[in-house]
Amino acid sequence: MPPQCASHRGQPSMQVDRFGNRSQSKPEVRRAIHSVKVGVALVVISLLYLLDPLYNQVGENAMWAIMTVVVVFEFFAGATLGKGVNRAIGTILGGGLGCIVALLGDALVGGVGNAIFAATFVFVFGIAATYVRLIPRIKRRYDYGAMIFILTFNLIVVSGWRADEVIRLARERLVDIGIGLAVSVFTSVLAFPMWASDELHFSIASKFDKLASCVEGCLEEYFISVEEKENRCKANSSGCESVLNSKSNDETLANFARWEPWHGKFGIFYPWDKYLRIGDVLRELAATLASLKGCLQSPRQPMQSQRQLMKQPLEEVGSSLAWTLGELGQRFMKMEKSQPKALIPSKLQAIKEELTLVTSASKLEGSEGLAMSTFVFLLMEIVDKVEILAKEVEELGSVRGDPNTKISRVLCNSQTYSAGDPFAISLAYVIADLEAVTPTRKGYDYKNISPYPNSFAYGHAACNTNLTSPDCGTCLQAAKTAMFQGCNSRIGAQTALIDCKIRYEQYPFDE
Repeated sequence: MPPQCASHRGQPSMQVDRFGNRSQSKPEVRRAIHSVKVGVALVVISLLYLLDPLYNQVGENAMWAIMTVVVVFEFFAGATLGKGVNRAIGTILGGGLGCIVALLGDALVGGVGNAIFAATFVFVFGIAATYVRLIPRIKRRYDYGAMIFILTFNLIVVSGWRADEVIRLARERLVDIGIGLAVSVFTSVLAFPMWASDELHFSIASKFDKLASCVEGCLEEYFISVEEKENRCKANSSGCESVLNSKSNDETLANFARWEPWHGKFGIFYPWDKYLRIGDVLRELAATLASLKGCLQSPRQPMQSQRQLMKQPLEEVGSSLAWTLGELGQRFMKMEKSQPKALIPSKLQAIKEELTLVTSASKLEGSEGLAMSTFVFLLMEIVDKVEILAKEVEELGSVRGDPNTKISRVLCNSQTYSAGDPFAISLAYVIADLEAVTPTRKGYDYKNISPYPNSFAYGHAACNTNLTSPDCGTCLQAAKTAMFQGCNSRIGAQTALIDCKIRYEQYPFDE
């Protein structure tokens, strides 16, 4: 009877992997939830047709709202938001320009010339929009919007040539599409949202476990005898293969994640490029592991008795590599700062020294010696890739870690204001605005002024660009608290923490 093999440890259906990382809920449950959400959205939007009072308001154009829900509603909230924004922009630009062209043609040309006029603009804008659509950076995020622009522009221009009420037509379609977008976005984001950012995070984290299992499986299979191989499962390489083929999925999820609003630890301007970089390094590591597996299966490998002489040191190398990948996976999964920085580098250095000793201790010559040298070389390459991976995770940990709120300086103006001074109202507005807006600005740098002319207040806040949006907000709250504790009722003050700073004055200032 053939041996019963356990399922691979890196399959996505698992709830907890061998490193203690929790995975997403079962795919079947998530698919069922999404299906119910689509059904609810379709029922809600169909009321425009089914209820007479609503139908009398929107008429036959209600079909555009239903089409919008069907086309825009995607599995991930970020994908729905991205398509919704693209459809809105494409509809507004295409409808607006289409109305202008239709009205200009009717006013300036008229008759048969109007058809030539409209066809000329359809040709020019069609060429321009299609060319822009093919630019890789535009295609990646705005391809759907460009397509909707072409469609809407042509529909409005052609309809406007045959109809006198082109403005009314464009307005009604825009309203109906807006209703469809609103239903889609609110249902997707507010009712059990499926976040692409969470999916990408779990997907990258699971790759660490898959590669760790592959390392252990390769070395374990290498040292077992032929008789044992007949009674045991071969090292499962599906984990490596899934990592190698994951680039397209990772890029798609990262694109969707960029559209998603602030939720959990994932804020605006989150470093998704870092995620893609880590994914690239993991794929390079998977490719090296695939080469290692091919090397181990070569018939030119040393005999089993000679392999056993190196079994202990090489199994220790495999266990150390698996432990390192597991540790990196845990840090990535838990979104925490790295622990003592010397721990993993010292572990990797010990692995390199162990491999050097194995190479020097090997007395094999000829093809067997070449095979063993290739084997050790590939292991050294794996160690180098893990070193790069550790640096990338360390950098991401510094980006995502808690902000450093240690006070660097607090400076206060010597003059004060009273409780009833209009400046107090202006100051409250400036500080609240700085706290709310700065984390949403690219570069986390924001200046403002109060809108009250009887007593102006000027403010400036900035955060370390390596912080996430939520961490920038947390740091600014700490800076505000420190500033008012040390400079209560002062007409000017500033506080600088390690990762952020905030300042207000009664006069304009530059820093």
